[in-house]
Amino acid sequence: MSEISSEFFSEFSWNALERHDDFVHRHIGPADSDVRVMLSELKLKSLDELVDRTIPASIRLKGKLNLHEPRREFEMLAMARERASQNKVFKNFLGLGYYGTITPPVILRNVFENPGWYSAYTPYQAEIAQGRLEALLNFQTMIMDLTAMPIANASLLDEGTAAAEAMAMSFNDSKKKTASVYFVSNDVHPQTLEVLRTRALPLGIELAVGDAQKFEFDDRVFGALVQYPGSSGKVEDYRNFIEKAHSAKTFVTFAADLLALTLLTPPGELGADIVIGSSQRLGVPMGFGGPHAAYMSTREEFKRSIPGRIVGVSVDSQNRPALRLALQTREQHIRREKATSNICTAQVLLAVMAVMYGTYHGPQGLRRIAMRTHRLASTFAEGLRQAGVSIRAQNFFDTVEFSLNETADAVVSRAAQAGINIRKVNDKTLSAAFDETHSPEDIEALWKVLTGKTLSFTQFVQSAPDAIPSALRRTSKFMTAKVFNIYHSETEMMRYMQRLQDKDLSLVHSMIPLGSCTMKLNSTAEMIPVTWPEFGGLHPFAPLDQAQGFLKLIRELETWLAELTGFAAVSVQPNSGAQGEYAGLLTIRAYHESRSQAHRTVCLIPASAHGTNPASAVMAGMKVVVVASDSNGNVDIEDLRKKASEHSTNLSSLMITYPSTHGVFEEGIREICEIIHQNGGQVYMDGANFNALVGLAKPGEFGPDVCHLNLHKTFCIPHGGGGPGVGPIGVREHLKPYLPGHSLAREAGGATTAVSAAPWGSASILPISWAYIAMMGGSGLTKATQVAILNANYIAFRLSTHYPILYKGKNGLVAHECILDLRQLTATSGVSVEDVAKRLMDYGFHAPTMSWPVTGTLMVEPTESESKAELDRFCDAMISIREEIRAIENGKMNNEINPLKMAPHTFVDTLADKWDRPYTREQAAFPLPWVRERKFWPAVARINNPHGDKNLICSCAPLEAYS
Repeated sequence: MSEISSEFFSEFSWNALERHDDFVHRHIGPADSDVRVMLSELKLKSLDELVDRTIPASIRLKGKLNLHEPRREFEMLAMARERASQNKVFKNFLGLGYYGTITPPVILRNVFENPGWYSAYTPYQAEIAQGRLEALLNFQTMIMDLTAMPIANASLLDEGTAAAEAMAMSFNDSKKKTASVYFVSNDVHPQTLEVLRTRALPLGIELAVGDAQKFEFDDRVFGALVQYPGSSGKVEDYRNFIEKAHSAKTFVTFAADLLALTLLTPPGELGADIVIGSSQRLGVPMGFGGPHAAYMSTREEFKRSIPGRIVGVSVDSQNRPALRLALQTREQHIRREKATSNICTAQVLLAVMAVMYGTYHGPQGLRRIAMRTHRLASTFAEGLRQAGVSIRAQNFFDTVEFSLNETADAVVSRAAQAGINIRKVNDKTLSAAFDETHSPEDIEALWKVLTGKTLSFTQFVQSAPDAIPSALRRTSKFMTAKVFNIYHSETEMMRYMQRLQDKDLSLVHSMIPLGSCTMKLNSTAEMIPVTWPEFGGLHPFAPLDQAQGFLKLIRELETWLAELTGFAAVSVQPNSGAQGEYAGLLTIRAYHESRSQAHRTVCLIPASAHGTNPASAVMAGMKVVVVASDSNGNVDIEDLRKKASEHSTNLSSLMITYPSTHGVFEEGIREICEIIHQNGGQVYMDGANFNALVGLAKPGEFGPDVCHLNLHKTFCIPHGGGGPGVGPIGVREHLKPYLPGHSLAREAGGATTAVSAAPWGSASILPISWAYIAMMGGSGLTKATQVAILNANYIAFRLSTHYPILYKGKNGLVAHECILDLRQLTATSGVSVEDVAKRLMDYGFHAPTMSWPVTGTLMVEPTESESKAELDRFCDAMISIREEIRAIENGKMNNEINPLKMAPHTFVDTLADKWDRPYTREQAAFPLPWVRERKFWPAVARINNPHGDKNLICSCAPLEAYS
């Protein structure tokens, strides 16, 4: 035995304390031996040589990152637990659109914590996204039913920005072309009003805030917003208000509480034009502010104006029902500077959670939750009345305002000492909002704090009057579709969610090689803290002494991001990449205004820029001037110099993506920035491709003044099937005072107003990026970037003899992505990029980014977390597809009926009794030997998009359709 032991330990005698579980090598796909092989294929000696030949020396980082060493998973989790322990989760009665809620465990485990749901991409490739699309169709149906409106979208970012989208939509669709006033009820949530003020200013919109029942409309007013129920809790009948508004040709938007709408007359029946709100209280934790799925529903005639995405029902090539994103020409990357919104992201994962909550409880279950919540509120109010306390409103749903004979501050302080948060409205008025997490015992504890008396809940529950006025009680049915009425046992719910998941391709199946979207590993360890109640249970407007651990984590993340970018300060408030763009431009706008140069409104944007760039510029009140690209896809510096000089008096900014949208590090980036600065402008850098820079170069040191980052790309927040995202911005020293702020939490940032409803945006998912950076450390992040560049160049090398690589740097290398040019193949074979995308599904892969930034191309980004084996599988699939194209070119395969034109091939079609195609079933379904081992079957055949647009159906069928 001793001989065996000696032999065993001698193997490790070189270092018995070697770390065995570093996260870095768990995250980075290729092993060191694979890296050496890939470098050899590229005729390179090391990763350092690769970087030297790829990234311009003029921008390279001198020295190493000033970051910690990598932490192991258990070390990171211990750090996160220590920060979580510093938070205090009180009983919250704060309201303001954020409520305690109970996430059913079956949804928590099978959706929120499930990579099959959270690691999928936006469902642009609908044939392999039928599960998410069905869930989103259900979400739309639920929203349409609860609001009684004929059309709804598939979610927006948060309630405040949804209200701003409704304002802009009313403004753009108004027939009163000279009208510029938007009325806002003084009973709207304060954070919503703050976002409205931010959005209104650049568009030249004047806000009129006041009492809705006393407001008089005139020709200057194009739209109005009311809260239903109000922020005060008051339930008002707005029929007369709507009638007056419509008589004045003014659109009316309701910000409505979905749970309340199970009991209240829905806005659609009252005459509303647009309804917006949040679905947070349907099973999604408060999370210190987000992410939560906002919603918007509207009238049929606004279907081409509503921002965001709509899921519609169409048919596939075999005439079977199939779901897809409808009216895709509304997407902002297509509309560019003509867009009325920069919303190209949604909150899909959170919308799925909310609708699964609605599905699990069903319409009757939701009504029971609403009735119980209302009964808690009405009993609380009755107890206060009996104790001699003045109640402000007699009609309410879940929120009660009241006044005591002492200062509000004293009461709030006394409640906090008892572990309770109530809201101070003003010096004499307070409010308490109730939700499904509260109990009779909580009411009794609250009475004790407020009155000093020991009151019994049972004493008042029977005598408490119904506080919903009879004229506003809901009588119409809702959520009658079959899906909402059959999955009420956990067994059936679990199986339904699994059936949907099985229809979707995600990172659990294969790499998703999307250029500019960076679909990398979202590690399990990174996701764990998100579900902890110390993070998820915090109200965004809770006293900050209750969130010290969260704030410490956020400050650490901001500091790390500042170090990685080279900027002086970072704000994490923007809750999507598009919001980050907008926030960055507002920061520049505020800077110019502070120097009495408000006339600087011209924004230069390269022709190849992300489509949200020009849309964001227009929203920020800027005039877009397009800068040409040269033959290599780079910014045409001479055209830039000419246009910067031409507009120097009014030049606000340049928006530039770096590395560029065509996957190359432009050598002239410093010169580009200098040209803008010489002409009085500021440089905004779109950081969508920051995964190619981390640890190797810092934007704050080579020219840009402001940059947004996509945490859902570079820093591992999952895409969630199309959201959530986070788009923080970093700025140089002179722009720090103009970062996003928030009047309800001055500690959140600079002097400007809010771009998102919550002070720290989608705070509950920030621990994911914090965990990633904590575990990677400076050295790990740097290696991840090097390997991301290596993986892209390895794919470009393997595929270059089969497909032309459209753009390369001066040394023949690409950045972290490469563009495959199929335009000549389309000319010789008739095969389009769409055909290749659909055929890739048969091989088990999601398509790369199609026809962007160049029509007729595929942009591939493998990320550092994909192994060499997976890269080779993808390359083998693309090479096999090239041979199929060659067979068409050579006349060996029919140019109309072939595996590419008929792709994807479903299980049903492949096993059908009749097979009359001029290629085998084997070739259709199993084009390479390894496909059989890991086959993913598309749920439907190729979808007919024009049919769906001509016959738009965006809700699931009612029960009668199944009879």
